Parts: sequence; C-alpha cells; structure tokens
Amino acid sequence: MSTFIAAFVVLLLFFVLMSIGYIIKRKAVAGSCGGLGALGIDKACDCDDPCDKRKARMAEEAERNEKLTKDRIL
Repeated sequence: MSTFIAAFVVLLLFFVLMSIGYIIKRKAVAGSCGGLGALGIDKACDCDDPCDKRKARMAEEAERNEKLTKDRIL
C-alpha cells in the first residue's frame, strides 16, 4: 500500500509541476519534433488505393465541404 501511495504522490507532484510551468509560460505542452513527417510519411494512411472505410470518410468529408461552401453566408 505504501508503494501505491508513493507512486501516487510522485505522479501528483509531476502534474503540479507541469501545471505551474503552464501557468508561468502560458505555452501548451508540445509533441515531439518529428512525428510521421520526419519519416517521410505525409499522411497516416499511406496507401495507393484507400480502403472502403477511408473512401466513405473521404466522400462524407467532400459532401460536407460542398454543403458548407454552398450554404456559406459570407
């Protein structure tokens, strides 16, 4: 039980320190410097021919964008 309490206190301490750092710097926690772009991958799905789920999502997105541009007020 003491191990659990010690681990909880350490975790809580890290959260407090990260919170103080955010409050002082007003800068959000950033990700890594590379990601998929560093590996030469432009997108998460790097297939030549997308799967059916991906094609359906792309069609829905295109339809939504078309509706947004059609119904645009400004």
